[in-house]
Amino acid sequence: MDAADKPFAPACERNREPILAVLRDRFADRRAVLEIGSGTGQHAVYFAAAMPWLAWQCSDVAANLPGIRQWLDESALPNTPPPLELDVREAWPPLRCDAVFTANTLHIMGWQEVERCFAGVGAALADDGVLVAYGPFRRGGAHTSDSNREFDAWLRARDPRSGVRDVEALDALARAAGLARTGDVAMPANNACLVWRSERAAPP
Repeated sequence: MDAADKPFAPACERNREPILAVLRDRFADRRAVLEIGSGTGQHAVYFAAAMPWLAWQCSDVAANLPGIRQWLDESALPNTPPPLELDVREAWPPLRCDAVFTANTLHIMGWQEVERCFAGVGAALADDGVLVAYGPFRRGGAHTSDSNREFDAWLRARDPRSGVRDVEALDALARAAGLARTGDVAMPANNACLVWRSERAAPP
């Protein structure tokens, strides 16, 4: 893959600054972040450069790893190790981190995959760990905008297993994984950053 073929997602350029503002706050005392579904790798290099105190671990399904590696190699950042192959449907590699980030993944996954994702995060997060998820969400079973309703219909027409998720349903999965929601930050374009924290207290 040469530079001309490097994967590029315009949405990553549009949303990276508002997301960074949330992560600077929520990850200020973190050290090791696992990003689930790194996609192109654009978010990873932007966030890792802006938050050099973090080790930013990319992960995704095997097909996306070459593009992620190209972004990481070109950036040559000291805090971005090689990406991991991680398919939430399969056994997870042994991981331990104090933060997890994922963007625009939960509405792409099938619901069983979302369930496995939260279970895996709960197992990987250290005591007092933090999970931040960015994307569109429903509230009380209702969409928050016409554009999100249309997006949800498009997703379900493409893959009936996918769709914009209910915040309350995600909270239930988080509770089962030992996490409690501590943040809900409104973002541009009718998106949000949801924040959960492990209910296991960090050792003194």
